[in-house]
Amino acid sequence: MIAPSLKRPDRSVEMDRFLARIGWEGATRRMLAGDASFRRYERVQHGDVIAVLMDAPPPWEDVRPFTAVTRQLAQFGMSVPRILAADADEGFLLLEDLGDASFSRLLQQHPTREREIYLEATEALVTLYHASKESGSALAAVLPPYDRAVYLREAALLAEWFLPQVVGMDTAQTLRTDYLARWEAVLDATLLEQDCFVHRDYHADNLFWLAERTGHQAVGMIDYQDALLGDSAYDLASLLEDARRDVSAATVADCFAHYTTATGQDAHRFASRYAVLAAQRNAKIIGIFTRLAVRDGKAHYLEYLPRVWGHFLHDLSHEALAPIRDFVAEHVPPAYRGVFIADASIGGIAP
Repeated sequence: MIAPSLKRPDRSVEMDRFLARIGWEGATRRMLAGDASFRRYERVQHGDVIAVLMDAPPPWEDVRPFTAVTRQLAQFGMSVPRILAADADEGFLLLEDLGDASFSRLLQQHPTREREIYLEATEALVTLYHASKESGSALAAVLPPYDRAVYLREAALLAEWFLPQVVGMDTAQTLRTDYLARWEAVLDATLLEQDCFVHRDYHADNLFWLAERTGHQAVGMIDYQDALLGDSAYDLASLLEDARRDVSAATVADCFAHYTTATGQDAHRFASRYAVLAAQRNAKIIGIFTRLAVRDGKAHYLEYLPRVWGHFLHDLSHEALAPIRDFVAEHVPPAYRGVFIADASIGGIAP
């Protein structure tokens, strides 16, 4: 995330030089997307050829993880952007353009296609699951572990950024210890697995429908540079508990059933891991969206919180999450379980 004191550098001249070096001199450039990091994307056209330029300025960003994970996903048969040219030292990648049909955009125009495309997105996760199993220990050489320490660090964001808004900084600092102790107990009791490729941001804005392809390869993926080796339930929870759009209960049930059947996992045990990881992810999102509002002045992220809290409270109804449910019931009044007015002067807790 970009802190307020830091400004993203203007790299327009460097972009043009990179394009000239790879034979795309004179290409037209048009802003495509930016995110909460220093990365930005432009759609570029040279003659009749269109591609996407990723600008990831060092030292804040590094394109090498994206490149390594792209190769791994391609080996697994996933539809990821081909890397057409690269300058890792300068932080530029020229990528295949997957088009404009993100799941979010497609479903705005054709909402009745939700089940169809979500089942294919689930099938892509099934393929990733089996490919991960077949790769065995080799995958650990490519991906860092999604382990207990990472889960706790992410879950802590709720206590570090959201909780001060509710109870004040001094009380939040005290409660953080109790909150994390409860998460430690939940994670220790859940027996999470750590042998599957985890995209970590597998949702409708990062998935594209590629109509010219068939099966799970019709699902194009982006924004996977932070992938880790973890539990297979995480990405399914990311898909079905989307912060930015509601997924119908029928689609959730069908995708959940398809995934557990196709991967041969015990549905009861998987449901427990799913609930814990979905709750962990939603706690992280509540913390991140609060941080974006408080630290980075991006208050519009708070508009997503009613949906995220809805997911979070549903997850907490699972018996495995009773310690976190009790903490929320005691310390987070209902008025804060949704949109609230963030006080930037409070700040966050330095872990």
